[in-house]
Order: sequence, then structure tokens, then C-alpha cells
Amino acid sequence: MTINQEKQARPEGPGRRHRFRERVRRNPLLDTAWRAGVFAIGSTVLIGGLIMMVTPGPGLVGIVVGLAILATEFAWAQRALHRAKTAADRAKEKALDPRKRRRNLILGTVTTILVAAGLVAYLAIYGLKLPWDIEDPTFWT
Repeated sequence: MTINQEKQARPEGPGRRHRFRERVRRNPLLDTAWRAGVFAIGSTVLIGGLIMMVTPGPGLVGIVVGLAILATEFAWAQRALHRAKTAADRAKEKALDPRKRRRNLILGTVTTILVAAGLVAYLAIYGLKLPWDIEDPTFWT
């Protein structure tokens, strides 16, 4: 049975998750607990993403996932997620602009050549010795 046949065989209507969420919404105590849990998990992921912006890790992914979790329950998070998606689309369009791609390619190539030249010069002068193992650093003074 294909996926389309399965979809046609199922009666139209709210899914299991939707029915569960509606049942939770009807009970004020459960609804508050649910929203608190979503807030705790979403905030933790969002803060982790913010921390990863200055430490190694996929910071932007963490921020977007945290906002997506929060957006399931909070309107302010939906607005922030929408703004983030809009900004990402604008950045993508800028990155795909041919003039800017060409400029970035030229800058990257020049930077790579300069770093490679510096590495070759260092190896020509000092060989495979690490900078902190050099006994007579007359070149640096």
C-alpha cells in the first residue's frame, strides 16, 4: 500500500497528537504544566544555541530549533521564528548574488595564498619546529 493510499484510507480529521493536545488544553493544570515543560525545553535549547554562537557548535541550528519548540505554544516565539526565517532568506539571497560571490571567492583565494606563503616562509626559516620550541627567536626581535 502506498503512502497516498494510506492517506486516503484514513478518515479525515484531527490526528492523534492534535486530539491529545486538545485534551490537555481542556484541563487548566495540565495545560499549564505542558506549557511550562515546552518553555523549559525550548529555552534550554535556545540558550544552548546562544552559547554555541561563541563556542564550537551549531549555534544557529540550536537557536532555530529552540524557537521552533517555543513557537508550538507561544505567539512571541512564532513571531521571532518568522523574523529569523525572513533574515535567513535575505542572507541567502545576498550570498547567491553573483557579484558578492565573486568578491568572496577572490577574498578567500587571496587569504589562502597569503596563509600558504606565510606557512612556506616559516617552514623555510625554522623547519618543522614549533614556535614555542625555537631556542633563538632572533627573527622575532
